[in-house]
Amino acid sequence: MIKAKLYNQQGEDKGEVNLKPEIFEVAVKQDLVHQVVIALLANRRQILAHTKDKSEVRGGGRKPWKQKGTGRARHGSIRSPLWKGGGVTFGPTNQRNFTKQVNKKMRVKALFMVLSDKAKDSAILVMEKFELPEIKTKQIVELLKKIKLEKKVLFVIEKMDENIACSIKNIPKIDVISADSLNVYDLINSNHVVFTKDALKKIEEVYIK
Repeated sequence: MIKAKLYNQQGEDKGEVNLKPEIFEVAVKQDLVHQVVIALLANRRQILAHTKDKSEVRGGGRKPWKQKGTGRARHGSIRSPLWKGGGVTFGPTNQRNFTKQVNKKMRVKALFMVLSDKAKDSAILVMEKFELPEIKTKQIVELLKKIKLEKKVLFVIEKMDENIACSIKNIPKIDVISADSLNVYDLINSNHVVFTKDALKKIEEVYIK
């Protein structure tokens, strides 16, 4: 049975807690994890670049000059891509779609694989509870010092709490997420993951049928 260190909110060592083998002892398949991460990043991608084609450029409603007799080339509109300030041919538009589909079973399996890898590396810690009556960044900093976590840390709580979220957001490389929003990318992007006991129960409820 794989175990994780258990702490209280004051950062005191309270022994160890057993982790569910169905979640934390899953064989890792890198290809599946990679596929899920690529899909997550693609679905988060914002489409910002947008060029106008000749139907979207302002002006050019009338023919710039008559068809014949001027000695100049024939043109029907100043919105033509041939003209400066005209439309762009084959430019990037906001109609592009980068989303990738990954079914739920694959996402859950990849999540368990990354959690198992973290547990194997002793990168998972558990807290008895995690509550803040008010926004207190200093309290989070003191807790991190006591449990000796300095690099990227991801706190996983049962449900999002405004006091905790606001206290953590001021600390670089420290993040918080609710158990039902846990995903492969955020796990991979952290050095240590700190669960509350309630968050572990929530994960079992949400992901183990």
